[in-house]
Amino acid sequence: MQLYDCRLTFHDNLFYETRTMGRFYETGRLLHNIALTYALGLAHTSYYHADDVPRYGEELAALNEAGVYVTPAHGENVRFTVSTFKFGEERSAMFMEKANRNRPTYGRAKEVAVNSVFRFGVLSEAALTFPRWIRMGLWMSKAQLSVAPPIMLTQITESQPQTIRRYPLNPADLPDSAALQLFDLVAMRPSNLLENVVLAAETWWRGQHDGETLYLPAGLRYRVADAPPNRKARRP
Repeated sequence: MQLYDCRLTFHDNLFYETRTMGRFYETGRLLHNIALTYALGLAHTSYYHADDVPRYGEELAALNEAGVYVTPAHGENVRFTVSTFKFGEERSAMFMEKANRNRPTYGRAKEVAVNSVFRFGVLSEAALTFPRWIRMGLWMSKAQLSVAPPIMLTQITESQPQTIRRYPLNPADLPDSAALQLFDLVAMRPSNLLENVVLAAETWWRGQHDGETLYLPAGLRYRVADAPPNRKARRP
């Protein structure tokens, strides 16, 4: 297994709604792994959905078969900025009716500022080619991607719990045999993420990088399709 250590440097402000407090919309401090997977071009979706229901299960299935998995990203150097926005209503039709009122959408947005840097990992059984630039968030913000040479990982069996700080984890994607012992919970959409995880697992991926021993639980895969059918997911 290969692990690609990736960094994203944003050249635009990044906005996605993590939390809403009245007219204040906050962008979180982590990047969700599902959003990163689509932004990297590893998964694709149709431009138009008549029912506006995410199809993560079927769109990510090919990556599970290929042994490709993207972790969430945490900030290495992140700053935030607050901006005010206001959108007016625009009406146009062949037979136009007179609009006597304008209903604006307005508020303040906390955004990730320009030059903020995030770090995440990509697991892959085969060699991958990455784009140099990607776009993310509601404003399709531009970010530069830098990828280090792949780190070779070896699968081992070890019952001792490990602490994982290099990348956040998506608890929904952990193998069934994994047992969480300690973690920081970060509220996100479409699923919460974990930081500073102490985890017990039956098998691990282990590698060396810059004199540091890296551990990730073996069996990480997209498990969105395993969610209960009455649970409504939202696109990140």
